Amino acid sequence: MFSSSRNQSLQLFSPLDELQELAFIERPIRRSLKTAEEIDQLTVDEDLNDIERAVYLLSVGQEVQRASVISNLPSLVRQNPAETFRRVVPKVREVLNSAGAEIQLAAAASFLTILQDDIILIHTHTFSILKTVLLHLNHRDTVVSNAWLETLLSAINALPKETIKQEVLNPLLYQSQLSHSLQARLASCRILGKVACKFDSHIVKKELLPLARSLCQDVELEVRACMCRQLESIARASGVDDTRTELLPELVELAGDEESSVRLAAFDTIINLMEMMDSDDRLHVVVPLVMSVCEVSSSQVDEAAAAALSFQFGKLCSGLTGVLSEDQRTRLLQVFQVLCVVGLHTEGNDNEATIIRCNCCYNLPAMVVFADSAHFLSEIYPSFSSLCCDPEVSVRRSAAASFHQVVKLLGSNVPLVHKELLSLLQDDTLEVLDALMNHLEETLEAVFSRGENLALDNKELLAALLLAEQKVGSSLRWRLHEKLLQRYSCLARLLPGDVLHQSFCPRIFTILTTNKVLPVQKEASRTFCMFLRYNRKQEQRQEMMERLIQDLAEGRSYWNRLRFLDVCEMATEIFSRKYFNKHFLIPALELVHDAVANVRYKLCQLLPRLRSSLRLPADKQLLQQLDFCVQKLLCREKDKDVVATIRKFHKRQERDLLDQKKEKEETLLLEMEQLERQQNDGKINSEKHTERKRRDSKTSLSATKSMSVSSSGATLSSSGKETRRAKLSRSRSLSSQPTSSKPANDRPLKVKELGGLSGPGKSSMLSSKDDSLRTAHFSMVTQSTSSMPVLIRSNTSSLLERASTLDHRTSTLDQREHRTSNMDHRNNMVEQRTGTGDNRTSTLDHRTSTSDQRDHRISTLDQRDHRTSTLDQRDHRTSSLDQRDHRTSTLDQRDHRTSTSDQRDHRSSTLDQRDHRTSTLDQRDHRTSTSDQRDHRTGALDQRSKTIDRGCGVKDNQSRKLSINRKSNSFSVQSGRD
Repeated sequence: MFSSSRNQSLQLFSPLDELQELAFIERPIRRSLKTAEEIDQLTVDEDLNDIERAVYLLSVGQEVQRASVISNLPSLVRQNPAETFRRVVPKVREVLNSAGAEIQLAAAASFLTILQDDIILIHTHTFSILKTVLLHLNHRDTVVSNAWLETLLSAINALPKETIKQEVLNPLLYQSQLSHSLQARLASCRILGKVACKFDSHIVKKELLPLARSLCQDVELEVRACMCRQLESIARASGVDDTRTELLPELVELAGDEESSVRLAAFDTIINLMEMMDSDDRLHVVVPLVMSVCEVSSSQVDEAAAAALSFQFGKLCSGLTGVLSEDQRTRLLQVFQVLCVVGLHTEGNDNEATIIRCNCCYNLPAMVVFADSAHFLSEIYPSFSSLCCDPEVSVRRSAAASFHQVVKLLGSNVPLVHKELLSLLQDDTLEVLDALMNHLEETLEAVFSRGENLALDNKELLAALLLAEQKVGSSLRWRLHEKLLQRYSCLARLLPGDVLHQSFCPRIFTILTTNKVLPVQKEASRTFCMFLRYNRKQEQRQEMMERLIQDLAEGRSYWNRLRFLDVCEMATEIFSRKYFNKHFLIPALELVHDAVANVRYKLCQLLPRLRSSLRLPADKQLLQQLDFCVQKLLCREKDKDVVATIRKFHKRQERDLLDQKKEKEETLLLEMEQLERQQNDGKINSEKHTERKRRDSKTSLSATKSMSVSSSGATLSSSGKETRRAKLSRSRSLSSQPTSSKPANDRPLKVKELGGLSGPGKSSMLSSKDDSLRTAHFSMVTQSTSSMPVLIRSNTSSLLERASTLDHRTSTLDQREHRTSNMDHRNNMVEQRTGTGDNRTSTLDHRTSTSDQRDHRISTLDQRDHRTSTLDQRDHRTSSLDQRDHRTSTLDQRDHRTSTSDQRDHRSSTLDQRDHRTSTLDQRDHRTSTSDQRDHRTGALDQRSKTIDRGCGVKDNQSRKLSINRKSNSFSVQSGRD
């Protein structure tokens, strides 16, 4: 009953408490922490720029405003360095004279930032900063003084030698005296070690070494210890010789100092300078010192000495290799074993002992080298196993961090540490696993490459790896889980495909489908792709791909479909384009029909990578499918994010197409330019070649003309005499011949043959014929009237035919003006044959009497036709009379001539006329090759045709006058034919 009443009272009082709380909330609250007067003091005019505002606040502002301006000093220097150093920095110096520790620390930090970031020009403004730093270096507050000292040490790197010598070294000599404070002498030690690297060995030996010796003999142990640690930089600046003669004795003396801190400082400095010592110094100086320190450390009296020795033990043993005796070597190994178990047999948590064992873990690789891997089992393994199973987590973490180096140094003795590897993998503390995972890939490569049957027979290691993953996966350390999955990807190259497929692939796929942390899922997809890529069995790869498509690409959860797109993204980096397009591309494009906008959005983000995997023309169909998906999204998509992404991709694709078009146009322009250049070069070369040929042809033609003129004169004179003799013989013989008789073997001489005579030969022949006709006219007694038309028709038709031939030749010349390149070569050959043609014409006149001479003339004509066909580039022609008919018809087809025998004779006369035209072309070579010259040549040919027509009229008149008798008529016909 009392309990029920109590509950009721509590229920009654609870609303009252709530009302009281509400009343407290509703009380008036002070809306501002500053009064109106204070606000007026903190208000600054908005029209002031940054420099003016900083100067105003440093002058009349409050403490917090001044500290804010000084903290913002690096920004002002970046914006306007000249005005900042001219107006703001002097105000800062004024404020620092009476400022507190807060403003002093802010100023030291600001100047340090300016010097470290190289914001200012070194030679311009560093000196002004140096003056401020040196002014406040000896501040009474130790924290402030150390802050300004750090600023000074940073400024030394940027100062020139002369400035350091005048502004730093001179005050340093004064402050290093015993009359100054301990803080000033400690600062002098640090400054002395910093400036040593700025000068050469001569200045260091002359000015810095005496000051260093005096500080090493200081009465305060802090000064001696600090100076002892700075002797390393001074020794490296002075050189090897000065170090051995000047500094090494000083260090040996400090190593025997009564204070342990000084001895440890000297010991560390000697170990660091051991590389500058020769074997004698190491044997007589370093080895005794090390042995004495080892004795002190093994007695566990001085833990500080043991900690310093444990930290330098690996470096010490490596430096003394080859100098130590076997007993000394054994002694050092025993000391190391003792250090590895320091503090394990004592109760309580000794931090110093834990640090010593951690230092021993750090030196494990160096000690393996020092002991040799062959003696690892007997000399190092007990200590190594003890450190891997140490009760302290920090010690096991240090052992796990150096485990990969020990494994690589062991070589074939890797199975010796198999137990320790399992112990670290199964450790309950995730920090140990984290340290082991940093270099797990190197560790597993060394383990699996040395043990031949380890990956197949020893299932403990594989089980430990799986157990470690489950342990990390069940925790909240998702970054460690991501790191572990990334390291497990190396198992694809180290383990057989069956082991991966049976043990690791199901686990990785489970993580891929169930884990909700996105980075872990992406790393699991990458590891799964690695397992798929290095699996050598086609059936297993096919099974893994089918599982990916069924459970992810076609999964019911949109989350799984998103993971499939993540797998596709990883697959583009791991697999080849061909494999990706064959197995991943189509299932990915089918997600364009997905009902969830996030899936389509992810697909749109992946489209550029999918497009880059296609290569034309092999992937033309896949490209069409991808373009179809893009067009479908552009037409039907309603989600604004998806639309924006697909439009961005579409624009990018259009830009790529436009860029390809521009590239093709640029390539085409370059090709056209090269082609035009080649054509111009070819035209120039051809013109040069043509001009050279023309010059050569002119030279040959002039020589040939001179030869032909001289030969034609003699030929014409001889032919004239022979013609007169033939006329006399004919006039005598015709008187005794019957009127109707004709020579049986005498072929009528055609106009073509007359036309074949060129120049004076032709005119002389015509004149001789006219004389013979006149003689026959006056010597004939009777003539048949019926024979007169025959003579007229034969002469007239031949002359008309000759006129038509001249007209046809004119048109032929106009048609062949463009054949200049071929005619250059032909001209040379034709001109060489011109003299031969003239001689051949005169020879024909002398060989008309007998049939043997006529046959020889026919064969000579055949040879001339054969040479003409060589000029026209017609091969495979025979020299017989029947084949000449076929060859003549082929030439008549090319030159648009008829195929009759009269036209063949006409062609022969045209060839003779072309010989004459060649001489005309020689004259044209001396003139320009314009159309006016061709018209002039055509007019000349027309005038020649008219002259021939007039000659025909004269010959008709002469033929009408021939009316003596039939016998005389036959004589006239025979004379015309001759």
